[in-house]
Amino acid sequence: MPIAIAAVGITVFCLTLWCSLTVARMRHLPAWRGYLPLSLVLIALGAGLLRAFGVTRIADAIAFPLVLAAIAVSLCEIHARRRRNRAGIPTG
Repeated sequence: MPIAIAAVGITVFCLTLWCSLTVARMRHLPAWRGYLPLSLVLIALGAGLLRAFGVTRIADAIAFPLVLAAIAVSLCEIHARRRRNRAGIPTG
């Protein structure tokens, strides 16, 4: 069972990182929108590191919701770009 949990965690981490880097490479977005998912991931990783210092309540309350928020924001930006490409709107 721990192997399955670790596999799910690694998969979620890789998905988050892939989506965040994909959005960061979009040139037509303003800088704050391009790097918002990546900054959410970095804040989540920092909050996860609080577990090493014994601050587990804050890490549990902040880390995973920030990862989910980063995935949601990234996927919204990726889908918006695909909609614009299908409509023929230049993305710059």
